[in-house]
Amino acid sequence: MTSKKLSGEVYYPSEEVIEKAHIKDWGQLNEYATNNYERFWEEFAEELHWFKKWNKVLDDSNKPFYKWFVGGVTNISYNCLDVHTKTHRRNKLALIWEGENGETKTYSYFALHRETCKFANILKSLGVKKGD
Repeated sequence: MTSKKLSGEVYYPSEEVIEKAHIKDWGQLNEYATNNYERFWEEFAEELHWFKKWNKVLDDSNKPFYKWFVGGVTNISYNCLDVHTKTHRRNKLALIWEGENGETKTYSYFALHRETCKFANILKSLGVKKGD
């Protein structure tokens, strides 16, 4: 199954994007991802923190409603922020925000994590629950 068969579209990065991506051989990577798509995504998923590892990479038994990493439990916020607050990256720049008026704000991983927690608590106070 190729990516064309999955979505009907294929994105081919420019030479500039390839160079900046630190990928030694784009063609080889693309071929591997196309021919071994489950293993390809599993290898990347293994680089994330999972609270519970999946028991199946891809469930395609109810096409076109594919399910990836069946049984797995992870948290994108944890993987993007929390893991960095426990390392030397804690005070490194995580986000540069620029407003329409040109105003800018910068956030370290720690500061962005703190703001994320504040917002999560606001949502909880409004009655928002997991799955909403």
